[in-house]
Amino acid sequence: MRILFLTPYPRGSAPSQRFRFEHYYQTLTDSGISFHTQSFLDDKAWSVLYQQGMLLQKAAAIFRGFLRRTFCLFTLTRYDFVFIHREAAPVGPPIFEWCMARVFRKKIIYDFDDAIWLPNASDANRFASSVKYYHKVASICRWACKISVGNDFLADYARQFNTNVQVMPTVVDTEKVYRQLKDQDTPTVVVGWTGTHSTIRFLEPLLPLVLKVCHETNAHFLVIADKSPAIDFEKFEFVKWKEETEAEDVLRMNIGIMPLGEDDWSKGKCGFKAIQYMALGIPAIVSPVGVNSKIVDHNTNGFLCNNDQEWEAALRKLIADAALRTVMGKAAQLKIRTQYSKQAWSNGFLKLFS
Repeated sequence: MRILFLTPYPRGSAPSQRFRFEHYYQTLTDSGISFHTQSFLDDKAWSVLYQQGMLLQKAAAIFRGFLRRTFCLFTLTRYDFVFIHREAAPVGPPIFEWCMARVFRKKIIYDFDDAIWLPNASDANRFASSVKYYHKVASICRWACKISVGNDFLADYARQFNTNVQVMPTVVDTEKVYRQLKDQDTPTVVVGWTGTHSTIRFLEPLLPLVLKVCHETNAHFLVIADKSPAIDFEKFEFVKWKEETEAEDVLRMNIGIMPLGEDDWSKGKCGFKAIQYMALGIPAIVSPVGVNSKIVDHNTNGFLCNNDQEWEAALRKLIADAALRTVMGKAAQLKIRTQYSKQAWSNGFLKLFS
């Protein structure tokens, strides 16, 4: 069997790719399956993607991407399956997907882990948003032979157009990377959040409350991201995200938080922050939106909080009680290893190509 992976970003650069399918590449090799990967954006394009302005560089990157995808069409006879993550091209109608499915008659596995049919552009990419065809997601779903999505909300959307839908959670490797257990007996308690500049908007409404509780309980607040937020707090620490130290940096936290909004975009999120925290034995406090309510078992391995009062009570309870953090952390790690790990889902990933 031979598989072509078409991705938006260079290999190893984007969390959605690394934790949805790239860490299964070795599983494919071990199973005797060969594959090839092609990203729409190259490394040069990736370096400017989220920077303000630079329209000429971004336009040149898109042009190079379209050239790569065009030449790719003439190699399709080599492959049994084409695995498309999110879309073959980030702008314009689904021309490549239509050609692959209708002209070349290839079996498409279509994968997405966000509500990508909804407009959701960053300030740095407003122009790109104006030329995206968000409604093309429905068409690609119709043309695919199978669809892989990150949660039930996304599956319900996909099943409107295709009955062959498989829920594949975004997971972590609990044997090689996310294998340590947080020691909760620390002199300082650290409340933490990890994410990107595009998701920090979910943290901002809760931030005054978190900083207030940290100030009153002498706890520290940590953010791990690609860019530092503007936070004026004497016990605030920013750590720039690096793939090489990802798990070690998260282990600085005693408590991990994941607030979300009450909209369809939030319902499409796959709870990955909570999975990261819990895999390392860090209790998670999350908004009960979408899949979060399945990942976190309230009052067992974390807390589901609906309002400021519940958020404050959960934060104060965990900050004050190291023994509770330890018990919850161990329960959290067990759940991730059995239900949200690469090891638990390797066979499920292989079944996509059966």
